[in-house]
Amino acid sequence: MIVALKEYEKRKTKYNLLLKKQEKRMNSLSNLRLAVFILGFVILIRMYTLKFYLIFDSVVLVMIILLCYLAHLHKNIENEKKYIAALKGINETSIKRLKGHWKDFQDTGEEFVDENHNYSYDLDIFGKVSLFQWINTCRTYVGRQRLKEILTKKPENEQIIHDRQCAVTELGAKIHFRQRLEAEAKIICNDKQDTKELFAWIKEKNDYILKNKIIWILRVLSIVTGITSLTLIVRIIDYVIAVLLDTSTSAPKIFYIIPYYIPIFFILVQCVILRIKREDRMKNLIIAEKYNYSIKTYRNMLKHIEKHKFKSKYIIDLCKTLYDNDAKSAYKQIDTFSKICESIVSRRNTLYPILNSILMLEYHWTISIEKWKIKAGDDFEKWLVIIGELEALCSIANIKYDNPHWSMPKIVAGASMITAKNMGHPLLGEKRVCNNLNIEEPYQVALITGSNMSGKSTFMRTVGINIILAYAGAPVCADEFCCTIMDLYSCMRTSDNLGQSISSFYAEILKIKNIVEASKEGKKVLFLLDEIFKGTNSKDRHTGAMILVKQLSRTGNLGFISTHDLELGEMANDKDSKIKNYHFSEYYRDNKIYFDYKLKSGISPTRNALYLMKLAGIEIEENNEDE
Repeated sequence: MIVALKEYEKRKTKYNLLLKKQEKRMNSLSNLRLAVFILGFVILIRMYTLKFYLIFDSVVLVMIILLCYLAHLHKNIENEKKYIAALKGINETSIKRLKGHWKDFQDTGEEFVDENHNYSYDLDIFGKVSLFQWINTCRTYVGRQRLKEILTKKPENEQIIHDRQCAVTELGAKIHFRQRLEAEAKIICNDKQDTKELFAWIKEKNDYILKNKIIWILRVLSIVTGITSLTLIVRIIDYVIAVLLDTSTSAPKIFYIIPYYIPIFFILVQCVILRIKREDRMKNLIIAEKYNYSIKTYRNMLKHIEKHKFKSKYIIDLCKTLYDNDAKSAYKQIDTFSKICESIVSRRNTLYPILNSILMLEYHWTISIEKWKIKAGDDFEKWLVIIGELEALCSIANIKYDNPHWSMPKIVAGASMITAKNMGHPLLGEKRVCNNLNIEEPYQVALITGSNMSGKSTFMRTVGINIILAYAGAPVCADEFCCTIMDLYSCMRTSDNLGQSISSFYAEILKIKNIVEASKEGKKVLFLLDEIFKGTNSKDRHTGAMILVKQLSRTGNLGFISTHDLELGEMANDKDSKIKNYHFSEYYRDNKIYFDYKLKSGISPTRNALYLMKLAGIEIEENNEDE
């Protein structure tokens, strides 16, 4: 962690210095542009007064070229500055994450919160102070969606996890690649823009516009109209200059050969043609303009990805799709598409209506889009899947880089089991207390008792969140960790749902029903149950809990159940019992209560509810306390 912190601070300092240099360059260029304009203006006035019209025209041309070139340089430096600022911001964010200030990050994944999911709501995978908020560095919609899928779906087999682990290990060491990929997306960030509409649009084909006869007619007509209109425009400009300077027209006679009504006629014809199926074309142009920035982002990210050589088989196989299209890379294909979309954005220019009526730009843009769809449209979604996968893997790889002392878990086949050494909750930072764990045959249920606030729920969340990290291919917060692939279910947070007329107790019953049904289907289930049946009377709670524990332990599942019902622990004494008792305890010093949050074997020997009531000011009689 110290090594990572030093690296982030070094990079932050480096990019801060580069930013200052870029600002100086931009200021110098701005001053130079102003100087060129003033000097050129002075020369123009002088040449005009001396009637050196040829020199006057030459200076105008030189000024335009020079100012355009300086403007181009200024734009490039401005883009570089944005890129450097993004890299600086990434390192600042990384420093905050390491120092425990990640709870202030804006992207919490709140839209992914699902109270009905098997475990994500109970284990704080999304939302404020969540796993997603801590690890996410995805800046595109596809990346965030892919990270969400990885954190909420069980991998199919051990090989998938192993492949991810190899990819995460490689990417963890590639800090340059990870930060540059994030910076490319951060510059033009649009991470909430859904891609479904974009994918559907690219799959649509409008073949009518691609008929050779139509294309040739449109091209020839545009060229003829463009040339004839140019003569008309030159004549108009020549006339305006002549009036302003009080001289005769000076344009070459060639521009006066074509009568003015010919270009006007062609323009009128094209205006009529532009009305044909205009709604279809406008849909194309509107969507292209809407997703212009996203497409530009994907282009830049693909360019960065294609520059790198990878060693892990998982990433190599993933990136093969980038070169499947006629030996032309995905970046080059999407670069062509990006340029088309960027030119379409120019519709917002005030001169667009005039240019469109002369050149029929709408048709030519539509033709270009449809040709691109046919050539590369079928691969577009595959390319974005690669971007999303690499973004998600880079988010996970940050864990590997920031926490080099965490271990890569072993994923094994066979009977359900979890073993861990010094396992802690990854989100608790320095406050975490680590515990050892060994749950495997013949035991299948860990029954955890203990007093209030002793750490039972936190421990179960620790198990759950480390299992999720293990399945994601990430290192886990433990010195050693081994487990099998299981379907994770939890029932830890339940609340009344007034909209659906569901009480918290019934909501708990529905969650437990899902666990029981999954068990009956023969799935390997890992369940985390916190204070089951707490919404009913003590007798029914005890009876129901005993029946449920026996049923779940008979199916060959693996699970953790926390309870205040100490009598449940006696089930471990039954013949052939698959239940193992654990507990958390407290101790008292100077009339204060303390917790060590250490997992111990056996049933809890202590209770603290009455003591806590006393602290709250509730008067407890001694004889009642003894009872």
